[in-house]
Amino acid sequence: MSRKPRFVSFEQIGTPTLGYISIAEEEDNIPFNVKRVYWTYFTPNHVERGNHAHIALEQIIVSVSGIIHFKLENVAGEVFEFKLDEPSKGLYIPPGYWREIKFSHNAVLLCLASLKYDEADYVRDYDVFKSGEPFK
Repeated sequence: MSRKPRFVSFEQIGTPTLGYISIAEEEDNIPFNVKRVYWTYFTPNHVERGNHAHIALEQIIVSVSGIIHFKLENVAGEVFEFKLDEPSKGLYIPPGYWREIKFSHNAVLLCLASLKYDEADYVRDYDVFKSGEPFK
């Protein structure tokens, strides 16, 4: 499995006249056991969220509605940019990536997470992140 962020595809079943369903399944298109699911909504489009990294947490992010832009950076300074704009496409984010997230006015972000919430897993200071110390 790649330890870099990447798009994940979810099968889209249905028709334009009846609507669609997409499916996420562990060991198929989810590369970890899901321990937590959460979603964000009504985020004003002038607000930037994220501004943190995770030490151990893996995530799959889906834009259920609207458009979500991600800017991800690893400790080595590699930058990855992703645009989530359809619910049949997700973004895999491995541990160790600083994230900056911007939302369209109607965006709903759905997250499948590998761990339950643990504040100790968050790196919220960019300089500490860039030092690489939390990941040793």
